[in-house]
Amino acid sequence: MKLYGSFTSPYVRHCRIALLESRLDCQFIETDQVSSAKLSPTKRVPFLHDEELSLTDSSAILRYIRQKSSKTCVDTVIELDQFCMINTALDSSINLFFLSRDGVDIERVDYTIRQAQRIKTSLAEFDKFKLPLHGPFNDVQLRLGCFLSWAVFRQRINIEDYPKLTLFLAAIEKEPFFIETAPPA
Repeated sequence: MKLYGSFTSPYVRHCRIALLESRLDCQFIETDQVSSAKLSPTKRVPFLHDEELSLTDSSAILRYIRQKSSKTCVDTVIELDQFCMINTALDSSINLFFLSRDGVDIERVDYTIRQAQRIKTSLAEFDKFKLPLHGPFNDVQLRLGCFLSWAVFRQRINIEDYPKLTLFLAAIEKEPFFIETAPPA
């Protein structure tokens, strides 16, 4: 099994955490945007190859890893909704990050303003989640941790006004698997 991705992607990080937890044999292959565009039809990371199987979305990869290791991924419809909500906020944050990096004035375009508003209202909702301050963490919590860690590091969000998120991020960033998958400084 081979997982392709970047060390900085929060989606890849979640898959790497799941692989560490599963102890499945997998080779991680670092790839950049140019290589991703050539190797994956979605032109993004992560993607996974396991013999004849190719998966191109982190959610499918997570489910596959969890199934191979006889674990569940997202147990309930509420967890699925929360997982999808986090993905929506993460997608918006990543889009704004790349648009800003490419020179788009994200504070002057209606579409990007809506994306920023979506992130803000999502953070307020995430702050209402039941969030443990120690593991084990489920995949909703892992996805949230990967999102928050990436978005704070990339200065896409400020969580000072969200006390539960602040405590949760501080706690999850102390976990060994989270430390092990942190992007290189």
